[in-house]
Amino acid sequence: MKPVRPSGFHKRRHTRNWTDYDHDAYRADKKLAEPTVCEDCGAVYQKGRWQWQAAPADAHRAVCPACHRVRDDCPAGFVNLSGAFLARHRDEIMRLIKNEEVREKAEHPLQRIMAIEEQGDEAEITTTDHHLARAIGEAVHRAYQGQLDIDYSKEDAVVRLSWSRAA
Repeated sequence: MKPVRPSGFHKRRHTRNWTDYDHDAYRADKKLAEPTVCEDCGAVYQKGRWQWQAAPADAHRAVCPACHRVRDDCPAGFVNLSGAFLARHRDEIMRLIKNEEVREKAEHPLQRIMAIEEQGDEAEITTTDHHLARAIGEAVHRAYQGQLDIDYSKEDAVVRLSWSRAA
C-alpha cells in the first residue's frame, strides 16, 4: 500500500510551514446565515465559524463541510502508516491517533477522521480536513520518530502524509 504521488502533488518536508489554499470545493463561497446548525452532526455555525454548542430553536439548517465530505466520501487528508514498527505497536499508535482527533475535534468541529483502513503492517487514515491529517502525521512522528513525508496538492487542498518505521 505504498502511496503513489498523483499528478498535481508536490513533495514537502515536514519541517516547512503548511499554507492554506482557497481552492477547496467544500468551503462555502459566502458566509452562512447565523446561526446555522448541521443536520448531520449538530455543529453550529456562529460568529463566522463552526462550533460545538447548543443550537438555538430558530437556527437555519445546512450540512457542514465535514459532513458533506463524509457523505461524498471525499477526504481532504490521507495519512499512510507502514513498517514493522507499526505492526508491533499498532494499538498504542491507533490510540495516539484517536486522541489527536479528539483533541482537535473538540475545538475544531470540521476536523474528523473519516476512516481507518488496516491491512498487514500498513494503515491508511482519511480525514475531513488537511490540518487534522498533518496533526496526526506529526504526532506519530514526534512520538515514534521514523520517516515522515508530506505531499500536498495546491489544486485540490488535499494533503497526503506517509510515515514509516522499520524497527
